[in-house]
Amino acid sequence: MELVQRVSRGAGVTRSQTARALKTLVIAIRDTLRDGGKISLSGLGTFKVKARKARWGRNPVTGARLAIPAGRKISFRASLSLRTLVKG
Repeated sequence: MELVQRVSRGAGVTRSQTARALKTLVIAIRDTLRDGGKISLSGLGTFKVKARKARWGRNPVTGARLAIPAGRKISFRASLSLRTLVKG
């Protein structure tokens, strides 16, 4: 079932209101991560940005060594309750 429909039914609001709220949530998460912040959603987990060091890699076809520049990556750590739920 689509997320908008599930949230709409659970909250008792229209699909358009739910879609607008979810879109706003996604924008807030994106903006916070873009600025290097951290987002914690209770019962779900934590999104944060981590720095990645520059390193050497290899081209899998030619085997040639190449430099991989430093950068940032998004990390998600599931909450203990979510990990327990998924494990069964």
